[in-house]
Order: sequence, then C-alpha cells, then structure tokens
Amino acid sequence: MNSDNPRALPSFQLTGNVALVTGAARGIGRACALALAEAGADIALGLRDLDSGAELVAAIQSMGRRALPLQMDVLKLDEIKSAVKQAHDHFGRIDILVNNAGVGPANPAEHVTEADFDFTCGINLKGTFFVSQEVGRFMIQAKQGKIINLSSQAGFVALPTESVYCMTKAAIAHLTKCLAAEWGKFNIHVNAVAPTFIRTPGTVKWLENDAFREALLAKLPLGRVGDPIDVAGAVVFLASPAAAMITGTTLLIDGGFTAQ
Repeated sequence: MNSDNPRALPSFQLTGNVALVTGAARGIGRACALALAEAGADIALGLRDLDSGAELVAAIQSMGRRALPLQMDVLKLDEIKSAVKQAHDHFGRIDILVNNAGVGPANPAEHVTEADFDFTCGINLKGTFFVSQEVGRFMIQAKQGKIINLSSQAGFVALPTESVYCMTKAAIAHLTKCLAAEWGKFNIHVNAVAPTFIRTPGTVKWLENDAFREALLAKLPLGRVGDPIDVAGAVVFLASPAAAMITGTTLLIDGGFTAQ
C-alpha cells in the first residue's frame, strides 16, 4: 500500500457534505443526524412535526455544523417534494440521504385492517421510495450520492404480530438492490442497515417488559440490546468515502440474532 496515494487509506470524514435524515426527531434518526454532523456534514432534518426539531438543531449547531429543520411527513408527497427542494435550495446540494422514517405497530395478522396495512406500508415503503426518488433526481444531476435505507432484522426473520412490518422491511432490502443497480451508473451508492431491537422511545414499552427483554437477550449472542448510536456508526461508515466500493447491500446490526 502506498501511503502517498489518497485512496490508500480509508476516510470516514464527511466535511463539506450535506445529509438529509428523515424521521430525525428522536431515536435512530436523531443519532444518525448527530453522528453525521460529528463526521463533518451539515444536516437537513426531515420532521413530521416541525416544532420537534429545535433541540436537535441547537445540538448540531453547537458542533459547528449547519442544520435546517424541514416539515416532512413522508406520507405526504407534496411535503416530500417541498422539503427536498428546500434542502437543496438552502445548501446547494444533497450528498447523503438517510431514509429513517418508519413505524412498526404490532398486530396479529388476522386483525390487520386495510387502514393498518396502508399506514405501515405508506410510511415504511412508499415514503422510502418517494423520498429516494426526489433526492435521487438531484443526485443524478450531481452524478454522486449516498443513500442509506433503514431495513430491519425483521426483514430477514419472522416476528409474530409483525407481518406487515416484516414485509415492508424485507421489501426495503430488495428496493435497495434495485436502486443500487439502476443508479450505480450515476455514482450513487444505495445501501441499507437492518437493526435488531434498538433502545428508542418506540421500543421502550417492549423492552420494559421483563419476559420480552429476557427472551430477546437470549437470542442475542452479544447479550445486550442495541442503542441508536450502534446504528448511526454503520450509517456514517456507509455514507463515508471508506465505503466507496459498497452498494446494494444490507448490513445487519443485530448483535448476532440472525447468525444462529
């Protein structure tokens, strides 16, 4: 290896990049926004409720990065279009997209209604596709970009009462391959991360159940529940120059759950 070659050593720095993170207000989205900012990126924050982003904006700005809160309910295509345009107009570019917005309401398959089905598919799958499409158009013009989708361990194993959620997360893993194959010619990398249960506001009710937590830990060789930063680290890697030859893959962040 020639250390004088700028490609000889991997770089995890994102200085000068702009990242858009959907569902950024809390949990994994918030951790990703902070981790990307720590790596040097300026951050556009996609928020279902614009007022929910004030503390996060301040935290990012305290790191010396720019932050732009955006009204962005991914169920609404007009808000997707408007938010992406605002981000691009404000920063002049979008280099990284993290499709984090998602829901996972538990419901036995025999009780799922059409409204339940449409809500979960609308946010998890339709939202991911149309945000990718809108940002992808700018990335195609720029002939570069990194898209990181949020799949899940649930896309690789069956989880009782989560049939619709599991289906959407499996679909995201395959959508990731499709977009990677189609947009690779534009130097756009499309990957996904697939976390296990992560300690977030959305999972706290499960993890506070002693029986559920113990059963989960028994399936995790690493013996602990994941934290949002465990996912954010992988997202920063996939967004960085160090992942320059990776596209179309889904990285499991599951503590070994699916290795057994």
